[in-house]
Amino acid sequence: MSTYSNFNKTLEARFIKYAKIDTQSDPNSPTCPSTSKQKNLGRELMQELLEIGVSDAEMDENGYVYGTIPSNTHKDLPVIFFCSHMDTSPDCSGENVKPIIHDKYQGQDLVLPDDPKIVIRMADHKDLKHQIGNDIITASGTTLLGADNKAGLAEIMEAAAFFMKNPDVKHGTIKVLFTPDEEIGRGVDKADLKKLGADFGYTIDGETLGSIEDETFSADGATLKIYGVSTHPGFAKGKMESAIKILAEILDTLPKDKLTPETTHQKEGFIHPVSMHGQVEEAEAQFIIRDFTNEKLAAHGQFLEETVKQVMAKYPKSSYTLEIKAQYRNMKEVLDKHPKIVQYGIEAIERAGVVAKQQSIRGGTDGSRLSYMGLPCPNIFAGEHAFHSKQEWVSVQDMEKAVQTIINIACIWEERS
Repeated sequence: MSTYSNFNKTLEARFIKYAKIDTQSDPNSPTCPSTSKQKNLGRELMQELLEIGVSDAEMDENGYVYGTIPSNTHKDLPVIFFCSHMDTSPDCSGENVKPIIHDKYQGQDLVLPDDPKIVIRMADHKDLKHQIGNDIITASGTTLLGADNKAGLAEIMEAAAFFMKNPDVKHGTIKVLFTPDEEIGRGVDKADLKKLGADFGYTIDGETLGSIEDETFSADGATLKIYGVSTHPGFAKGKMESAIKILAEILDTLPKDKLTPETTHQKEGFIHPVSMHGQVEEAEAQFIIRDFTNEKLAAHGQFLEETVKQVMAKYPKSSYTLEIKAQYRNMKEVLDKHPKIVQYGIEAIERAGVVAKQQSIRGGTDGSRLSYMGLPCPNIFAGEHAFHSKQEWVSVQDMEKAVQTIINIACIWEERS
């Protein structure tokens, strides 16, 4: 259905409008959404859904936006949902984003004007070689862009508007779900699946044009607390056992040539300390643990504890606690039981004139959690690149192909049922 190709200007305008709204999430906040400013975008999305004719569009108290595009076929079809998240990463500022359109990119370095030290080079961003002649959107150099995942929001909204304007294009019931706090691992914590009322879905939150991801990391989070012995430093000989130094030694004892994000790729997992703080008496570190199988994930957790015990043996007056909690699991275990969901996604991409790339993702999506909540949910490309950084960019033409893919998915399910 590559004839559905007149999305560029409205799609571009939607995305730029969304990108300018600060929606950075906060992992230290206990609320949902973690930042109230995410609701500013939620209200905008709800209003747009109402304006295009999605009459039941609403945003709930937790910032989730829901809407229904009614079926226009007599066939009894499963209910499909499309999902993207509203928040941007805490890793880089999302305040006062100034999107810049680089028309008809010709392979040049993109120097961002508000900080000329930030340069987007083809040598560093391999996918740019496929963007010659396309329109590239970046931020201005002092913030991230927010294509992760506002590109997905714009694409779903554009597809929804298409369906509402074109009742001759047959499809079953389509649900829209926009979530807060995905970037801090809470994207579906308070999603109302009864209200959503879907059978399965697709997150629109992938990177490279044509990618469909049916496999993610399995993920655990770990909290390590060290309880040392504090005394006056002037009289500490033979008495003090500094929790800070013990924790530093544990981190130093962990491998440096493997089991780290910077030394692994493809299907290799890791143990990654992401924060630490403390005093002499007590110190704490947070870890994320990742791998593609539950067995390897458990082995990494065990290795972490063995390393802690090895170091703690040197400090008999001190103690520790290590708490490991499940975060999400590899969605492939669920999706393999529902092969048509991925197969039709691949066909939808190819109908848009794009080579489909079935891939694993070294990360997770809302779909990882949703799959284990009873809603199988692979991840479709949105076109976002270099996310969580000031070098983030997206191609308008790639976004257009994502819109076509969303439309194609719904149509294929109608045709085949």
